[in-house]
Amino acid sequence: MKTNGQVLDLWVDLEKEQYDWKRDVIVNKSKLLEKVEEVEKLDNIVHLRRNIFSIKSVINYPKSDADGLVNIDQNGDTMVLKKGALIEELKQIEEAQTIERAKYYLDRLRRGISEIKTSKINDINLNRWKEYQDIITDSLWVLEKRDTSGAHIGSYWGNFIPQIPNQLMLRYTKKGDWVVDPFVGSGTSLIECRRLGRNGIGIELNSEVAREAQNLIKKENNVHNVTTEIITGDSRKINLKEALDKFGIKQVQLLIMHPPYQDIIKFSRDREDLSNAPTTEDFVKMFSEVLDNTTPYLEKGRYLSIVIGDKYYKGAWIPLGFYLMNEVLKREFSLKSIIVKNFEQTRGKRNQQELWRYRALVGGFYIFKHEYILLFKKTK
Repeated sequence: MKTNGQVLDLWVDLEKEQYDWKRDVIVNKSKLLEKVEEVEKLDNIVHLRRNIFSIKSVINYPKSDADGLVNIDQNGDTMVLKKGALIEELKQIEEAQTIERAKYYLDRLRRGISEIKTSKINDINLNRWKEYQDIITDSLWVLEKRDTSGAHIGSYWGNFIPQIPNQLMLRYTKKGDWVVDPFVGSGTSLIECRRLGRNGIGIELNSEVAREAQNLIKKENNVHNVTTEIITGDSRKINLKEALDKFGIKQVQLLIMHPPYQDIIKFSRDREDLSNAPTTEDFVKMFSEVLDNTTPYLEKGRYLSIVIGDKYYKGAWIPLGFYLMNEVLKREFSLKSIIVKNFEQTRGKRNQQELWRYRALVGGFYIFKHEYILLFKKTK
């Protein structure tokens, strides 16, 4: 049993690093619930505030990961909570001005400890929603650099940053769900599938790129024992039903599409490659064929995401993103969000900031610093 002095020192340590939300605290679930329920019975706000100290007394703050492992009981009665979220909960209780408000916060804390509340589309425990600080909910994504950990690489020209499929899978899939990427490229989305415990199927037109991507994906540890497979072929024509039948499934839970931005980057000489579409109209038509070939296998109520940027042509802005958005909305989808993701530098513009600034001043345009993540929900 900790002494009052030890508990006070512990709480000082916790508050010093309260913004380090990723750090853990270890608690005995039964004891914590017992303390919370005891405090809930109090009807005097002053007494209630004083007794928050008893809740703090059952918290164990490990100084290292090794300490944390030592403190986790094997009988399953301990649990790990995020430090920042727990601090905020207890501070709100202490600072509540009325007994009703304090008990509301206590009830929320109790439910966060004892109950799991998730939605149909993800594993986020809504009773502990404050712990998910890494999940972005704003429509502007300012991501300074790409994740290069594990098997992720940035050498493939035109691949998107891993944080995009990571965020989408955390928000719109559960562990064990199926994700399809019809423009898989170097395999970024399937690497994230392995990391997060989602099954993934990627489609790639270029057989050499597909082989390299499959080899790269295998370098990522498959700790969740999920399926990650790349099919070589044209996403407009490939028999996706046959591919799904192979795994005994009929529908998937997320579609992630990162098509070429028309001809900004030529990925091959293949006429079937969207980057070789002769006109914007042809590009949109070809993309629409991908939609018609893949979206029937997306489960109703689940999500389609399109990552796309615009382009300039003969001095005019070509809004590729909005053209593709319009095509999706012709089908059985509703628009949920338009996310703007910034980027500071592309491979094509690397070390050419001065040149592009001069071109912008001469040409009367603005330099692209963003792309879109268009999010749709299937309605039928």
